[in-house]
Amino acid sequence: MKFTYEKEYDNVFDELVDRGYYEQATNEEELKKILANDSVKFYCGFDATADSLTVGHLIQIMVMMRMQNYGHKPVALLGGGTTLIGDPSGRSDMRQVMTVERIDHNADCFYKQFQRFLDFSDGKATMLNNKDWLLDLKFLEFLRDVGSEFLVGEMLKKDAYKNRLAAGGLTFFEFSYMLLQSYDFLKMYRDNGVTLEMGGSDQWSNIIGGVDLIKKHEDGKAYGMTFSLLTTADGVKMGKSQKGAVWIDEEKTSPYEMFQYMRNVDDRDLEKFLLQLTFLPTAECKKLGSATDAAEINKAKETLAYEVVKLVHGKDKADEALSAARALFSGKGDESAMPTTQISASDLPKGLLALMTEVGLTKSNGEARRIVKQGGVSINDEKITDPAFEVTEEIFEDNRIIIKKGKKNFHKVELA
Repeated sequence: MKFTYEKEYDNVFDELVDRGYYEQATNEEELKKILANDSVKFYCGFDATADSLTVGHLIQIMVMMRMQNYGHKPVALLGGGTTLIGDPSGRSDMRQVMTVERIDHNADCFYKQFQRFLDFSDGKATMLNNKDWLLDLKFLEFLRDVGSEFLVGEMLKKDAYKNRLAAGGLTFFEFSYMLLQSYDFLKMYRDNGVTLEMGGSDQWSNIIGGVDLIKKHEDGKAYGMTFSLLTTADGVKMGKSQKGAVWIDEEKTSPYEMFQYMRNVDDRDLEKFLLQLTFLPTAECKKLGSATDAAEINKAKETLAYEVVKLVHGKDKADEALSAARALFSGKGDESAMPTTQISASDLPKGLLALMTEVGLTKSNGEARRIVKQGGVSINDEKITDPAFEVTEEIFEDNRIIIKKGKKNFHKVELA
């Protein structure tokens, strides 16, 4: 995908600050000058812990796209090697150990998805995989050359490790992650001319490790920058729904489901998400995000949802999701993009509460009970107020029913 937008600033650094991405950087003033005057090769790392990127990755992706639009050269680093360990940052437990085959499959999926967002033609962007150098490392040589540069006492002061220790333990397996990520930066500095590492705020310690390693081993200048994690007003990481993660892969999360997820964001998050997840002009984002009238807020949320789906899935899918959402909201019942679950008659839960929870409309039967009692649920446009309502084959029309929760959440259940 070759994506450009009209630049509003002379320096991408100012854009990252003004749109709320930027958090901190090493040697900030010097880095700002370099970004204004030179073409910088930078990298962001992505451990292949799943077979698809999520909405939560959009911050990294948007930053990379903005940087590329200003003439800088992104390197998307797939963590085919580091995923074997798993980053302990921000976690209270150890990640599940994954097989090499599974990690390779996930990395291949990431590679395909990145083609949608970055221009890889003519060396404008690069995709690397750290398994190409990490899997062949010799343990004693690595400890001597890299491990000797890291003081255990200083490492234990870092939040990534301190929090894990407080939660009950940290394995040496995970303790080595910072060394490996730092070595990634050194390796790409030497071989690929990468001079800037960018990542979420939880990566600051790991990024500093790489910057210091380059200074010690190469007497070179390298830089690090972090941006704020994509979180909701309640402090929850963006990208989670009642059914789990909101995926970039449309087979896992349909464009319509993504549209509805973005359409239902908290009013307090509206301006921030418009600024960080769309390429609409900054002034327009702030105007839409400052709406106070209910109709204007709904329109702004619809704009946010449309722009995000367009970014991820293209204009045609965004148009379909918008059309379906408006048709369903008005009661016209366009089912083409509606989230759907197929269930065999023998597996069909008799109770409406259990069915709503199973298809992801509610998190629990208790939540479903409350919404039904409040009159917020209908089946095929008939309101259901009895929590004991039984779902039988007889109520299915053409082997399907449509459950509506509130005004905006629809789910089609089909008999397989």
